[in-house]
Amino acid sequence: MRFIVGATIALLSSTAAQADWYRASSKHFVVYSDDSERDVRDYTTQLEQFDQAIRRWHVAPENPRGESARVTVFVLPDQAAVGKLAGRSSVAGFYRPSAGESVAFAPRAGTDGSGDLGARAVLFHEYAHHWMLTNWTDAALPPWFVEGFAELHATAMFRGNKIIFGAVPLYRRYSIGQMNAMPMDRLLKFDVGKLDPIETDALYSHGWALTHYLTFDPVGRKQLAAYIGALNSGKAGNPAKLIGDGRTMDMQLSQYVRRKQLPSAAFDVDTLAIGTIDVRKLSAAEAATVPAMILSKRGVNAGSASKALDLARRVAAPYPADAFAQNELAEAEFDACNVEKKADAGCFTRAEAAADRAIAADPRSVHALTYKGMAQVGALEKAKVTDAARWKAARQWFLTANKVDTEAPQPLIAYYDSFVDAGEPATKNAQAGLLYAYALAPYDSDLRIKATRVYLMQGNVAAARVAISPIAYNIESRTRADYAKKTLAMIDTGDAKAALASMDEKPPAESDD
Repeated sequence: MRFIVGATIALLSSTAAQADWYRASSKHFVVYSDDSERDVRDYTTQLEQFDQAIRRWHVAPENPRGESARVTVFVLPDQAAVGKLAGRSSVAGFYRPSAGESVAFAPRAGTDGSGDLGARAVLFHEYAHHWMLTNWTDAALPPWFVEGFAELHATAMFRGNKIIFGAVPLYRRYSIGQMNAMPMDRLLKFDVGKLDPIETDALYSHGWALTHYLTFDPVGRKQLAAYIGALNSGKAGNPAKLIGDGRTMDMQLSQYVRRKQLPSAAFDVDTLAIGTIDVRKLSAAEAATVPAMILSKRGVNAGSASKALDLARRVAAPYPADAFAQNELAEAEFDACNVEKKADAGCFTRAEAAADRAIAADPRSVHALTYKGMAQVGALEKAKVTDAARWKAARQWFLTANKVDTEAPQPLIAYYDSFVDAGEPATKNAQAGLLYAYALAPYDSDLRIKATRVYLMQGNVAAARVAISPIAYNIESRTRADYAKKTLAMIDTGDAKAALASMDEKPPAESDD
């Protein structure tokens, strides 16, 4: 990943130096782009229209979680830049869900939503996942529907003053008609087993076809609701039968996708309440910091953290009194402390110093207050300090951050983690805070795992099952799914104690395997 980061730094740094950057802020998104102010506003407007159209179509209320649930979108120069950042040249865009700071990366140029797999289709697909996990939090959903729902919305098209859902994903045109690659009897299972590339593509394409079929049919919508209800009831039986006989459904779906015209849903964008969109030009300090911020938000590892930190130090040095620049430096310093095997003892001190400068510039910066606390906790853990007073003092920064923004999940998570880092049982307040953070950010798989553990500690097995299930059946991160399945299997056999013990094993890192 070192070469990837080096190439990305060169590309992003030259971009930052050549153009003005703008930040758009709306109800559900924050967008950073070096496009024109008008283009950034139009881009953000379409994202908000997409969100509101989904809500209207599926009769979903507005998300009450506030700003912490927003997705930050970084618009990069082109698809090549996105591919370099992702580490795979074929990637047209990607999304990283994280409590309070979910991010997506997309190229400036994309398709018009005609069904091709372009920047917009990828962004819409991933945001549909975010939307689903943020709005339908009390049910475990099968992989075919999770991916089918995302594919159904990925091909949304803007035509005149309308947004239209229902277009065929042309990038899956071949596998859509190949029902034998993923027969209905297998597709409808919660656990579809290990998938090869052809089967994975079939799950996406057949999931799209079945979701499309059931969504646009009045009887189908009732069948889908009954099926999901049965899956989550915990009762014995075969919920798939509520959708229909497998072979019959294979034939019906095969005929359905061969129709000359499929049904669609259209919404007048002028009737969608998207709220206010604020667009401003970034300051010189902010614009200089964006390339480093992109690397941090993309995520670093032992091979890339030092290069990302070098960039953060370089761009922040001229702006010691700027909260934006110093916040990024604090994050980069802290990340390097955690992933660099040879990190020196002073790394947490440097992270805290950057956080202090950010706090001096903006005393109400939740990010800076949280990172100051995390830096102190990291130093205490590294030095194996057992002085309870020093641990309590470090935790105070998380409480201060929580007072600034009670809806920000990061301070609540950091407060809970501090007890784990200290080798102490989490207090009831820490547990309650962690579960509230989970309610605020159910799209974060790390947080779901922690919430599962807390629920099991509290004896709430049903809630633990809901928390862990989406991870267990996530076909996009197989190693983490296998970890979650072990816990889920113990929950389903009624052995909550063993399930809790199984979570002592550190979960695998999130991946895209």
